[in-house]
Amino acid sequence: MRTVQRMGWSGFVNGKLLAAAAGEFDVLLTGDRNMQYQQSSSQLPMSVLVLIAPNHKLESFLPLVGRLLSTLATLQKPRNIELEAEE
Repeated sequence: MRTVQRMGWSGFVNGKLLAAAAGEFDVLLTGDRNMQYQQSSSQLPMSVLVLIAPNHKLESFLPLVGRLLSTLATLQKPRNIELEAEE
């Protein structure tokens, strides 16, 4: 797993970020609910998984880990998927 910061993509806006990630990865994990709607991610050769939690603190995403791993294990073609933390 690599972060946007580690890849040197911190200043990239959504379209440029999606294009850069598509050239490097099969899946992009994001907490940005709007990314898949603002950009044409459905045309990319990778999946975009949006992790929806009450906030962007790590502990808020932890309940999603099991569903995330299950989803990643069954992905067969690029898709846009939202995984929401149960309250």
